[in-house]
Amino acid sequence: MEQPNASMLVIGDELLSGRTQDANMHHLAKELTRIGVNLSEARFIRDDSKIIVSNIIELSKKFDYLFTSGGIGPTHDDITTDCVARAFDKKVSVRPDAFEILKKYYDRKGIELNEARLRMARIPETADLIENPISAAPGYIIENVYVMAGVPKIFQSMLTTILPKLKKGSPTFSISIKLFKGEGDLALELEEIVSAFEKLNFGSYPFSEKGTYGTNIVIRGKDKNLITKAEEKVRALA
Repeated sequence: MEQPNASMLVIGDELLSGRTQDANMHHLAKELTRIGVNLSEARFIRDDSKIIVSNIIELSKKFDYLFTSGGIGPTHDDITTDCVARAFDKKVSVRPDAFEILKKYYDRKGIELNEARLRMARIPETADLIENPISAAPGYIIENVYVMAGVPKIFQSMLTTILPKLKKGSPTFSISIKLFKGEGDLALELEEIVSAFEKLNFGSYPFSEKGTYGTNIVIRGKDKNLITKAEEKVRALA
């Protein structure tokens, strides 16, 4: 089964300045792995329209899916929607369906749907809306690009609604093996195991625990039986 490949753009000055810590890429990677989609590339970029547009054009052509987070809120620096529209040469305007969603939400809360909040109803033409069960303001899908909010809870809720619609591949299985040996002590023997199991991916991650150093070996792949055989070889290194 052919594995779909995905990329992600995480957009926002606040992430690159260290003021905000991203959680969306980690969540997306876990969920895509679960359904057999490879997250092959992720980029963190600032709120710069030229940079955003060029990255959308490049990554949407390169991968089966492109997911974006951030930049679709009500403030001046929320410029993702205009950039998406430019990337696909589409007009953008307040969409009646998005307007109705926001109007019902804010009417229910007794809050004015002012000009700033209306920015969240601006959607590129031909795009399909992504439901936002938490704060109503929708994301959207245009071609193979999934445009979602930067707030982690909202991003996660939007992702839940779109996952069933994605083309799925075979799931990736993984196992983590904890060895109380340093990487330098394992490297040569581990290299032989890696060479013997070319269809699997191996990761080596050092740790320190109560003054003792060790290495976590993570094995990933599509074939459970092959992973089990490789696991036996790695555990024998203990």
